[in-house]
Amino acid sequence: MAEHVPVMAPEVAELLEPRPGDTIVDCTFGAGGHAAALEPYLCGSGTYIGIDRDHEAEPFFARFAAGATSQTRFLHGDFALVLRNLIASGQRVQAILMDLGVSSMQIDRPHRGFSYANDAPLDMRMDAGADLTAAEIVNTWDERDLAGVLRTFGEERYAFQIARAIARRRKLEPFERSGDLVEVIKAAIPTPARFGQGHPARRVFQALRIATNGELDSLREGLESAVELLAPGGRLAVISFHSLEDRIAKQFIRDQARGCTCPPDFPICVCGHEPRLRSLTRRAVVANVDERCTNPRSSSARLRAAERTPAP
Repeated sequence: MAEHVPVMAPEVAELLEPRPGDTIVDCTFGAGGHAAALEPYLCGSGTYIGIDRDHEAEPFFARFAAGATSQTRFLHGDFALVLRNLIASGQRVQAILMDLGVSSMQIDRPHRGFSYANDAPLDMRMDAGADLTAAEIVNTWDERDLAGVLRTFGEERYAFQIARAIARRRKLEPFERSGDLVEVIKAAIPTPARFGQGHPARRVFQALRIATNGELDSLREGLESAVELLAPGGRLAVISFHSLEDRIAKQFIRDQARGCTCPPDFPICVCGHEPRLRSLTRRAVVANVDERCTNPRSSSARLRAAERTPAP
């Protein structure tokens, strides 16, 4: 695998403002690109906590920890659950990073089945020990449910046509490999759409990956826990790679930054709602031209950040 290049690392560091003695939580450690950029700011007196549901991230964390000057901890699991456990332990932290979606480490390993560019077992599990695979979804879910997944999670225009084609094909032979699925997708959509923007299977693979790993539910739960875990003045940064994730992060920060939610005609506030976050990014931050040229995966990235407000 090529050396992992973290997306918008300088911008993340600027927004999180890590300082000596801080505790940083990296919710999606992956191959450790952001960790290598952020840990030096701790100057040997803080703690860097890496979380990942993928056991294949552990050797990368071990390599990172061997060169780190600060304390390090690796926690395996879905970050939504791990963050809740940290809260229950009484932990409070100064910075949280969520670099969402599939990691370069996973895409660059064809046997994981994440990429439509390689023929591989139709797996897509971020945690290889999880029960649900993309093959199970494709082979067993009701045609209407499958179309809903493709339309909702992939924003796929031809979701119903593709789901119908999948249902016909699986009656003859179950799907086992990604290459078989790609061929069915290509045949199910109109010819002009095969030569439009991006690979014709891109949105379908995105939808199946999200459904297989429950990514959007994890994001919603993880954002809630992140606010509780942050100490006053602590900062949260979220990097998303498609509109669904970015929409969730944007709306969450907006809602948490609101004060009183009473109707405008109420003479006094009765809701008692206090803002828990202060947005640090009026608009999503995007990678600069140089980064987009050298690291094409950064082109779709959107970065949003917020600061935890003091308790009322």
